[in-house]
Amino acid sequence: MNSFLHTLTGNGDIFWRGFKTTVELFLIAAAGSLVLGTLLAAARVSPVPMLRAVGMAYVQIVRNTPLTLLFAFLVFAVPKLDINIDYFPSACIALIAYTSAFICEVVRAGVNTVASGQAEAARALGMTFGQVLGQIVLPQAFRSIVPPLMSVLIAMLKNTTIAAGFSVVEAGAIPQYMSERGENQFATLTWITIGFLLLVVPLVVLQRRLERKWAVAR
Repeated sequence: MNSFLHTLTGNGDIFWRGFKTTVELFLIAAAGSLVLGTLLAAARVSPVPMLRAVGMAYVQIVRNTPLTLLFAFLVFAVPKLDINIDYFPSACIALIAYTSAFICEVVRAGVNTVASGQAEAARALGMTFGQVLGQIVLPQAFRSIVPPLMSVLIAMLKNTTIAAGFSVVEAGAIPQYMSERGENQFATLTWITIGFLLLVVPLVVLQRRLERKWAVAR
């Protein structure tokens, strides 16, 4: 037991740095993917055929592209175009681009749950498509997509570990540093698992609170 505890207490600097970067990566990517995903969903339900086509093409291409390939493209291919992006921003861009495709489909599904009569009534009052979507449809849609949306964000949190393979020092990179120090890998991986559980639990609690709150509102 002492050896197990020492793995954490004796290497707190590595664990702190790794999980701090993971949290930063998650928060930035979550905010960016929510914005981009919502915009893509708006494009997919737009009355403009071109926007619908662009939105659908983006979702189909990105969802069927491995996330690791997106990381590799940004880290190795983009610099060949004389565009230099640091590893951390590259990881953020890759996660945002990938996760937004999934959020788009979740938001679009939520939009489809809103009765079409509400949008028609709003348009009859002279509201534009943007006003109908932003003021009438999306507020109701987000109430119904909390569970799947939170599932996508939790999956993205776990996907941040891929960044470790592209020179981003986050939680996924901890085992490599611990191996160099000769620490027990089983204990290391156990502590990393506990760390991710501690990050996921608040998201689950938030999901349940929002579900209860918005269920009453409905």
